[in-house]
Amino acid sequence: MAKLCGRALSAGDLERIRQAVREADPPQRAEIARRVCAALDWVDVQGRPKLMSARVGLLRLHRAGLIELPAPRNGNGNGRVLRTEGLALPEPPAQPLIGTVGDLRGLHLEAVADKSASRLWNGLIARWHYLGYQPLPGAQLRYLIRCEAGLLGAIGFGAAAWKVAARDAWIGWDHPTREAHLGRVLNNARFLILPWVQVKNLASRVLALAAARVVVDFPARYGEPLALLETFVEAPRYRGTCYRAANWRYLGETRGRGKLDRHRRAALPRKAVFVLPLREDFRRLLGVGR
Repeated sequence: MAKLCGRALSAGDLERIRQAVREADPPQRAEIARRVCAALDWVDVQGRPKLMSARVGLLRLHRAGLIELPAPRNGNGNGRVLRTEGLALPEPPAQPLIGTVGDLRGLHLEAVADKSASRLWNGLIARWHYLGYQPLPGAQLRYLIRCEAGLLGAIGFGAAAWKVAARDAWIGWDHPTREAHLGRVLNNARFLILPWVQVKNLASRVLALAAARVVVDFPARYGEPLALLETFVEAPRYRGTCYRAANWRYLGETRGRGKLDRHRRAALPRKAVFVLPLREDFRRLLGVGR
């Protein structure tokens, strides 16, 4: 049986989706997602259409050959070089910012809420993060790290990894339960402290601030509660010290395989898996336990 992001689809559901594709005006993927949410009554707990999840699910149906979507209007951004012309990125100061996190006044996270802030966040990651810039997948939250002294870095969260053996075993997920509840896990995909900011304990403090923010901001934006944060730290390049200091739990390592490695031949860097429960009943929200 076909599924749409964990939701089982009947033959009638698939026909309604195909009808939405045929009748979409304008014939664009965003409009199709709106029509599908309306046709299937697919809404969040606040009654808002689950547009992001619908678009991800529709793309999977398209790739499986079950529906045919129109070409993306503006492309999906993959392989594009991020344009930073006219973007005022901070330059390294003559002297690094040193001290301890207690020395910083007004430390806070600023949500990326407009195009200007989005371009700045993207540019920071592109220029100074070792993984570079890529669009975050699925539901996401991004923040600039600031204090009275100025801009300190950036942090971003996107959709959780589809399958992680160490994480799934620790939660107690089987395949159907994971599919149904994965949207309540958020992945810390990027975390950058600017290289001239050398402030002791800053990274772990930012992680604590971020955990407090996302548990409020995510349901306000997407209508779903968050249960768990995850992240992957490339080993042995990094030890995950700031995550450990912020009470994230180490679960083990990935197998060094990409999500498309069906023949187990990939030799990608192994990554340490860390998680942070956001509430005591996180397993209940993830479909396991009471």
